[in-house]
Amino acid sequence: MDGMNLRILYVLTDLIAPLVVGYYLHQRQLVPETTINKLIKFNVVFVYTLLSLLSFWVLPLSWSLLLVPFFGFLLVLLPGAIGYGLFARRIPNLLDRGAYIASAMLANLGTLGGVCAFILYNEEGFAYSQLIGTCQNVMLCLIVFPMAQYHYLKHTASVRKTSRLHAFREMFLSVNQMSLIGMIIGMLLNAGGIARPAALGPIFQSLVHIAAWIAMLPVGFLIDFKQVRHYEQKVRSLSLLRFVITPLIFVLLTRLLVDDPVLRGTLLILAFCPTAINAVLASKIYHLSVDLAVSSFVITTAAFLFLFFPLLFFLLK
Repeated sequence: MDGMNLRILYVLTDLIAPLVVGYYLHQRQLVPETTINKLIKFNVVFVYTLLSLLSFWVLPLSWSLLLVPFFGFLLVLLPGAIGYGLFARRIPNLLDRGAYIASAMLANLGTLGGVCAFILYNEEGFAYSQLIGTCQNVMLCLIVFPMAQYHYLKHTASVRKTSRLHAFREMFLSVNQMSLIGMIIGMLLNAGGIARPAALGPIFQSLVHIAAWIAMLPVGFLIDFKQVRHYEQKVRSLSLLRFVITPLIFVLLTRLLVDDPVLRGTLLILAFCPTAINAVLASKIYHLSVDLAVSSFVITTAAFLFLFFPLLFFLLK
């Protein structure tokens, strides 16, 4: 079996399989929720930190790649700003609003987007998607986690008084931002010319699959199809944002700014990517409306896998 077929299998083994297992565990009540919470915490604090260190250690530090991080940050900030301005600010419940913004900002770039880019553009497309996904991880720590904590603190302000200094410390000096330390260490090693040992390469590859399983299994555990139907109407505007508004803007931007057809096609795939797993995890960690984030994840992922990516495949190949 060639590499492309193996990448297709990764969609099944790293995305769908743990989702199904998590849902089964919940339905059969085989694992307590406290264990799932510990699993989420372990993934955010330890696995993400190690992956950040290892990936930034070998990230190419060249001026020619500055355009790629620009689009990576834009893929988070632009739909977040549009989602808030057009839709989220009208949501009265702050826990729903925070979950909505997280779902608008975070797309499944690294896992699902990376595999789809690889199917069409081989290693080059996959490399671009991982670099852009790394930018999203930075935004996850710098913007999304503090935003989620802010909405939770504001929601609980009437029942829990807290000083501004304490609120700032909880938003920006939390253990959930540990992966930033990994990024900084990795960049320092990289800039210092210290080569990453070859033996860490296979470890990194294994950690990618482990992280995908640890991230997806709790999402499957949290899926409640009754709640998905309950939040379906709110998710419609997220679907419009994810599959119409954001891709149209990126079609225009890439035509103006990008000459490389592989990078342009990869960016278009990533602009269509559905809500990320991390939106669910951020909502879970900071006690936002998890069901809204799960609903967005389930609905947009199904639409992407069965409708939008097949269309993109025939249009871009």
